[in-house]
Amino acid sequence: MTTPTRVAFVSLGCPKNLVDSEKMLGQLAEAGCAITFDESDADAIVINTCGFLGVARIEADQVIREAVERKAAGQIKRVVVVGCLVQRDKEAILTRIDGIDALVGVNNRDDIVRAVLGGGGPKRDRTVDVYLSDYHPFTQLDTARLRITPRHYAYLRISEGCDQKCTFCTIPSIRGRMHCKPPEIIAAEARELVGDGAVEINLIGQDTTSYGLGEHKCGDGLASLLRELDTVAGLLRIRLMYAYPSALTDDMIGAIADCEHVCKYVDIPLQHISDRILRAMHRGIDRAATEILLHKIRDRIPGVAIRTTLMAGFPGETDEEFQELVQFVKDFRFDALGVFPYSCEPQTPAARMKGQLPDTVKQERVDTLMTAQQDVAFALAEERVGSRFEVLVDQRLDDGAIVGRHEGQAPTVDGVTYVRECQTSPGEFVTVNCIGSDTYDLVATPTGVDLPVL
Repeated sequence: MTTPTRVAFVSLGCPKNLVDSEKMLGQLAEAGCAITFDESDADAIVINTCGFLGVARIEADQVIREAVERKAAGQIKRVVVVGCLVQRDKEAILTRIDGIDALVGVNNRDDIVRAVLGGGGPKRDRTVDVYLSDYHPFTQLDTARLRITPRHYAYLRISEGCDQKCTFCTIPSIRGRMHCKPPEIIAAEARELVGDGAVEINLIGQDTTSYGLGEHKCGDGLASLLRELDTVAGLLRIRLMYAYPSALTDDMIGAIADCEHVCKYVDIPLQHISDRILRAMHRGIDRAATEILLHKIRDRIPGVAIRTTLMAGFPGETDEEFQELVQFVKDFRFDALGVFPYSCEPQTPAARMKGQLPDTVKQERVDTLMTAQQDVAFALAEERVGSRFEVLVDQRLDDGAIVGRHEGQAPTVDGVTYVRECQTSPGEFVTVNCIGSDTYDLVATPTGVDLPVL
């Protein structure tokens, strides 16, 4: 009897990469490979890379180098590198790192089995099998995944690529122009995920609010898709991520407000608030329209949680423009917020702009923004004390407490709710009373369990 090839998998980057990883894991398992989480027990290791920012490429190179060192030491036999870094750097990655056995681009996900088993690629660079195609105008199906998230929640990709023209962004050059999955395929994938135990689905794409619009016509757009998914039996939470602000319509806001199972949560990356910086970024929206949109979301969706992402240190950003952004963060009081320093990415328009700022200045501005948001987040957490809400249990801790999330807390990126004296199992819901806060997180007890307010 032939011993199956043992494969370890490293997934770097965003949830969109994670979906690709889960699909490839499913393909490998169906091909008879044995999936292991112990790299020391693996014959081959697959590294799904992120190539979006310089810091991500540095991380990916480090992980790849560690893998080829293990191969040189005889601990593993084959190193396969896949994903965005491969698509972005093409075969140039081979000039930096020796010992890679196969490269697989983002459009060649279905070649993962041949790449791992060493079937010989359609193209070879020295001794390396190369599976690398140009962008193709359709979305790959994400069915039959071997999921690595907890069983009760999952990510569901509704589109791929992006048609926005942000001057700092490399996604269109890596993932191509936007293309959408038909709504009936998305609904079928949602039902499959529910059948596999998911009660919460997080909708992802580079630009979810442009789903089905213009030349990407799919059904009747995002609002219609949300309403259709709201009817999927067993699907109790639907969360919208990556909502591009200039494409977020009244109909979409209405769908979030009206649908029973759609979380009152909007992840809307704004990047900045200064009119001049927004124009330089080509964001397609100005401060006035941004503020109208944000207040409309709060007015039409009572209790909504709004998360955003900002960029500090864009080329030419003045002290005054940065302080405008800081004051905006203080005034609007976002429920959750992430900040990234501007990364000068070669071949983007922003890389050619004058006024590139030193890394030290960019990091100082990141720290200042996060300090401003920390004050806001801590105050908002304290204001939740005494409230009652429903929590989805994610895990049980050794001390008997559980970690869960209310509908305004997305997995991995937001705070959590710690529930004491709770017997509820992961994947189940429990109604709790908030008795305290711990920095970004909440502390609660199940209703009927009386503990003093912290």
